[in-house]
Amino acid sequence: MRQLLVTVVVAASILVTEGPAYADDRLCAGTIGARTIDGNVIVPEGRTCWLVGTRVDDNVFVKANARLIARGVRIGGNIQAENHQLVRVVRRRVGDKYVRSHIGADIQLTSGRFSEIRRAVIGGNLQSKQNSGQQYAVMNRIGADLQAFSNRNGYRIHRNVIDGNLQCKSNTPPPTGDHNRVQGNKEDQCRRM
Repeated sequence: MRQLLVTVVVAASILVTEGPAYADDRLCAGTIGARTIDGNVIVPEGRTCWLVGTRVDDNVFVKANARLIARGVRIGGNIQAENHQLVRVVRRRVGDKYVRSHIGADIQLTSGRFSEIRRAVIGGNLQSKQNSGQQYAVMNRIGADLQAFSNRNGYRIHRNVIDGNLQCKSNTPPPTGDHNRVQGNKEDQCRRM
């Protein structure tokens, strides 16, 4: 009987003991306002997500045919979109002021359609490759490189401050823009920009 009691107590203590805390992913198919998400935000396939004044501690993943509109957000990690319909990262008006969006690491846009990255602060790279719709990078502060590769239907690169390189290759038509301040090199299609 005593052995059975010890076994039950040990088993109960194993069930009660907490393991490591894991951040939960949050699906977004609607609007998330000014709150903090401890983990990743995932925009499901074919859905639209509005992040308005939202803080995301980790990453935002935009799935196929999905749309992300982020206004005045703070994202600790990356925005990664593949086969997306739209990614728009812009500032947000709060009273008589504007609040820029801040991305801690990279924005990576691959094989999707449209994107507009305007007045954002990006800690890492802004990468856009093999997108079929118009792309806009306007008045951003980019902590590393802006890379535009094999995009179709136009890319406007205007008034950005780029701490790394401005690299443009195989875009049809070639990107357009001016008044970019680039600390590193301007390469290939953007060498005269």
